[in-house]
Amino acid sequence: MQASTSKAHLPAAVLFDMDGTLVDSEHLWLDSEIQVMRSLDAEWTAEDQAHCLGGPLERVSDYMARRSGTAMSVADVGQLLLDTIEHKMRTEPLRWRPGALELLRNCRDEEMPTALVTASWEVLVQALADRMRVDVGGKPFDVTVAGDHIRNSKPHPEPYETAARLLGVMPGECLAIEDSPTGVRSAVAAGCVVVAVPHIAGIDAAVEAALNVSTLQGWSISELWRRALGG
Repeated sequence: MQASTSKAHLPAAVLFDMDGTLVDSEHLWLDSEIQVMRSLDAEWTAEDQAHCLGGPLERVSDYMARRSGTAMSVADVGQLLLDTIEHKMRTEPLRWRPGALELLRNCRDEEMPTALVTASWEVLVQALADRMRVDVGGKPFDVTVAGDHIRNSKPHPEPYETAARLLGVMPGECLAIEDSPTGVRSAVAAGCVVVAVPHIAGIDAAVEAALNVSTLQGWSISELWRRALGG
């Protein structure tokens, strides 16, 4: 799909996933999931984490409740996980994924509209927001679509459709950057031009419409846009 933006070499907006794409927070999720499952007298493996990669919280907490056999409600398991990961995000060092910070700064330099589109809830976005702002050198995102802002989370197209609508552009004019199969499916279904940067789980043939890159290091927005369009 060709873009109809005033800057033909650039997308109308860039839509970023958070966990695993911009910030290396998957180890915090894993530590939190292990901690919560231990409190429920159950184990949590790397395979369990990969199965739940990309969220949303409701799906992960439902899986944890069933996996542990706990008498706790799914909602209570989810709140326990949310509280645990929020604490870690507020206290652990912020680790950017390779090239992600530079790409966000590139968007600011180009005055490119940006959105954060994440399955994480708003409380977790806020846990990282101030530190992200300091590193970027200003407000990193024009809009945020968190998992508790919408009815249907990834892989449904609603998160990316919502971000594009809030920015006043068409999804097909947007470059979406994702790391998980769940997130890539969401962005592809919305009609975005998609770049996949696999982190923990590979991107399978079902979402082969995305441009796969091994890292964001060394890329500019214009170069990613051109390559993702097949130029």
